[in-house]
Amino acid sequence: MYDFIIIGAGLYGTVCARQLAEAGMKVLVIDKRSHVAGNAYTKNVEGINVHIYGAHIFHTNNKAVWDYVNKFTEFNRFTNSPVADYKGELYSLPFNMYTFNKIWGVRTPEEAAAKIAEQRKIAGVEIPKNLEEQAISLVGIDIYEKLIKGYTQKQWGRACDQLPAFIIKRLPVRFTYDNNYFDARYQGIPIGGYTKMVEAMLSGIEIKLNCDYLKDKESWNSQAKRIIYTGPIDAYFNYSLGYLEYRSVRFENETLDMLNFQGNAVVNYTDEETKWTRIIEHKWFEFGKDESGQDIPKTVISREYSSEWRPGDEPYYPVNDKKNIELYKNYKEMADNESNVIFGGRLGEYKYYDMDQVIDAALRRVACYG
Repeated sequence: MYDFIIIGAGLYGTVCARQLAEAGMKVLVIDKRSHVAGNAYTKNVEGINVHIYGAHIFHTNNKAVWDYVNKFTEFNRFTNSPVADYKGELYSLPFNMYTFNKIWGVRTPEEAAAKIAEQRKIAGVEIPKNLEEQAISLVGIDIYEKLIKGYTQKQWGRACDQLPAFIIKRLPVRFTYDNNYFDARYQGIPIGGYTKMVEAMLSGIEIKLNCDYLKDKESWNSQAKRIIYTGPIDAYFNYSLGYLEYRSVRFENETLDMLNFQGNAVVNYTDEETKWTRIIEHKWFEFGKDESGQDIPKTVISREYSSEWRPGDEPYYPVNDKKNIELYKNYKEMADNESNVIFGGRLGEYKYYDMDQVIDAALRRVACYG
């Protein structure tokens, strides 16, 4: 009999498992995939730690979380400075004075702010009611049209005026010449990849992979005093109230016999005509070096294509519109009646989480068992 069976070896489940095991609990972690680390999983290809489920860049202002993850791994000094490609023209992300200078020729923050205010007035935006109006309010019409509209509509599969304003509220806009995308005190990539970090966190804990909990739920439940479930909340209840909506992502990976493909880890393609949303060149997350510090002669790139989620696809981004929020509330009521089951994480809570937020939530959730 286990004290806890944890469903899912992603960051939420892994942190719960580590803390509970250290508190003296008997813990089992199961995952339907053949690997640990969830969507943060990295796989070594040609000496490059490839982010198999898309780029994951750790960033946080939470010192407690930063100290926690550094118990299990060492982080490098990677700083996220993506580039936007609009029909062959390249722009700095986040939106900053380099972007404003290239778009409008302005040189000072005052000039840039005045240009945005002028375009906001032309558009008649006072209180933004949707993503389009929110974007124009933040950066003006020109930048919205070139660098936000096409990318966002590819990413979400919906027109920008049909998306809620809050999706883009955390978009970084800076009136400085600062190309650091994340305004976070702590930032980097685990040296050796996220899989290595998660394996260290799960050291000494029993793990069973290639196990689909939902196919034998009652049997697993009978073996534990409590369950921590990090899978999709609607799947747990066999979609009895209907499907929650997600966006999914498809990847086309290439290993290329060249030293350098695009010169940057992340390049976003912001026009609608280019079918992929971005290209990741994984080696630059670790500065193009192997563990001995030597240049890696090959490179691996991933083109990302956003798509509507269908049953059987991997769910990535919750579509937190009014309809789905109401449906989640109904599932949440059902979940609250499952007395021995804790629902957590991105899928269990139908919530967009950054990695540091997932870790913080997990630490808080199991703190009472310490």
